[in-house]
Amino acid sequence: MANALYPSYKQLLLGAGLNLSSLTIKAALVDTGVVSYSAAHDNYDDISAAVIGTPIELTGKSITGGVFDSTLNPSFTGLVGAPTMEAVVIYYDSGTPATSTLMAWIDSATGLPVASGATQVDITWDASGIFAL
Repeated sequence: MANALYPSYKQLLLGAGLNLSSLTIKAALVDTGVVSYSAAHDNYDDISAAVIGTPIELTGKSITGGVFDSTLNPSFTGLVGAPTMEAVVIYYDSGTPATSTLMAWIDSATGLPVASGATQVDITWDASGIFAL
């Protein structure tokens, strides 16, 4: 699977949208052996069974020229006995999994995939940004 924006997020952008600079945006590690990308997924509860460790809030967010970025390259720690992790999902955390909008599926960031048994995963975003519209 290549990196992708979720169709439900694109639809949201064409309507009222989300103010990414002021909302809680998180990155979550995903085991694709449990859940793979699906255009039908729209909220965090659709992928939560595959999330490894604790999602990390992105800080230093910016939106420039249609590109979303963060100055934070997440470091997921405390992953004792973690399975293979092949993707990161970016999502808006509303505080409720059933209404937390999935934004992007990323499986080509530096640091992915990670073999099972890793205790720490460091993700480095592409220099051109996390995703572009």
